[in-house]
Parts: sequence; structure tokens; C-alpha cells
Amino acid sequence: MADSLRTFETDRERMNARVLEVENLGIKRFLALDSRAYEAGALDARTKELLGLATSMALRCDDCITHHLIRAAEEGASDAEILEAVNVALIVGGSIVIPHLRRAVARLEEIRETEAGERV
Repeated sequence: MADSLRTFETDRERMNARVLEVENLGIKRFLALDSRAYEAGALDARTKELLGLATSMALRCDDCITHHLIRAAEEGASDAEILEAVNVALIVGGSIVIPHLRRAVARLEEIRETEAGERV
């Protein structure tokens, strides 16, 4: 995994663990609900990650976008599927989403380069 992606994932895991140490039942329940929402059910996990990506793009959360890009790739989403989800976000969110679209495309390139490097 590329350094910036590894750093993102390491920091995310470290801080999630730290947040879970806080004695707040509401926070713990919300984080558990968030994790469970992306498990396969009537929709498969890949589709749910694409939904999470589109929603995160429309809400303009770069950390969420990166997380859902990584997870969508891990679930086997193709570039075409990811870009269709991004297009939905652009339509829903409007031109304010364009900077996030640029960063998402750069992150996707980074993810694919990392995958290619791991296969060699």
C-alpha cells in the first residue's frame, strides 16, 4: 500500500481505537451501527461501499471518500463502477463536489498503483 494510503489507514484505525476508549455509549453505538451498515445484506458490500462513496462525495468528506474508495476497491468495484458512483454524487451535490472529485480520482489512481505493485 502506498505510504499516504497506509498512513491514512493507520491513523484511522489508531484514532477509532482511541475514540472507542472514551466512555460514551452513544458514540460506541453509532460507530458499531456505522460498521454494520456496510456488511452484506439485501445489498452486497460492494454496492454499499459505492453508496457510501457517493454520499461522502455529496457531503464533501475527504476522509470518508478515501475510506470508501479503499473499501470499494477491496470489494472488487471496477473503476467504471466507482466513477458512476462519483457521477451520481456530482449530480446530487453539484459543482461544489468537483474538488472532491479531483482528489477522489487521484486517490483511486494511488489505490490502483498500489494494487498493481502488490501483484508484481
